Formats: sequence, structure tokens, C-alpha cells
Amino acid sequence: MPGLVEAANIVLASASESRASILRGAGVPFAKVPAHLDEDALRAELLAQGKSDAKAIAANLARAKAAAVARLHPQAVVIGADQVLDHGGRVLSKPGTRDEARAQLFALRGGRHALHSAVCIAWGEDILWQAVDTAWIGFRAFSDAFLERYLDAAGEDILGCVGACRVEDLGIHLLASIEGDFFTILGLPLLPLLEALRAQNAIPS
Repeated sequence: MPGLVEAANIVLASASESRASILRGAGVPFAKVPAHLDEDALRAELLAQGKSDAKAIAANLARAKAAAVARLHPQAVVIGADQVLDHGGRVLSKPGTRDEARAQLFALRGGRHALHSAVCIAWGEDILWQAVDTAWIGFRAFSDAFLERYLDAAGEDILGCVGACRVEDLGIHLLASIEGDFFTILGLPLLPLLEALRAQNAIPS
């Protein structure tokens, strides 16, 4: 049986298996080519430029990833994405270490926080489209002992997740509430992305 979506040459500029899984689930054929950028350095540069707004940082990082991979694959429609968590004006991203994951989750515990997911489409030297969607996640007041059990059980996988919380996995036990689009929470606002791909004739309309 033929597939629903016949796509142009699409590249996902991300190492995220969650984002790749979302696109696969939507039946969009793509190649996965991570953007090898120093995200911490880019984030620090943006902050030094006075761009401390979490939404703007997510958008700039998504654009940088898409542009970097598009330069290497000029005939491809390149999708870049990034996600940051706004904790009272402080920008949180991937923790990288267990100690940082613990510190982030202690800070997030018992609060409601904005999660910004940015997505961008690039072609060659051009940025064709970009958007940022925001969801809200509420963390329950979990105990210190529960947090340590969570870190033990979740392992290194969460070190690559914003806020050390993979909601489609064990991270759901940390939460009290979710408000907003679920794909946005997973890191890829799918509906606006699909509409943008249709507008660029990258997938059938």
C-alpha cells in the first residue's frame, strides 16, 4: 500500500530521537543529520548580546542548527529545532550531568514553568520559515528520595533532555500538570511544521 506522505529531500538537523520519532510517526521520510554546534557557546553569546528571553534563545538556536546543516546539504529542506525551559527568567536546557539534572529538578519542583519549542526550515542560505510554540508544565512536590530513585532509573538518557524530564517516559512521574500541545512538549511543534512543509511543497498538500 502506498504511503500517505511522499516527501522531497528532507533533513532533520537534530540528534534527538524524540524528534525523529515524531516525524516517523507522521510518515515523513527524512535523513537525520545532527548539527555539530557548541550550543552552550551559542547560548552564552546570545546572553552576552542581551538576548536573555527564553523564547528568543530557542528560536535563534533552532535557526543556527538548520542553517549549519543546510550549508552542508544545499539541496535539502532542513528542519532545525531547539527547546528551552523558562524557570523564572532563567533559561534551562540540557543538564549534561547527573548533578546538574538533580539541581534543575530541585529548582523546578513544585512550580509551573514555560517550555518553549522552536522549529525552523532552511534551504541553502535561506531561512524559509520559523515558529516558536509554548507549553506549560507543572512539577509536583516530589520527595528528595523519589528524585534520587528517578535519577537512578532514568539513567543517562535524561541528560539530553531539557529540565531532565522525558515526559513520554519516566519523567511523567515528576509532573502534576501539562498545558499545551503535546508535540511541543516533546520538542517539535508538529502541526505548524507540517503546514509549513506543505507550503514549501516539501510534502503533498
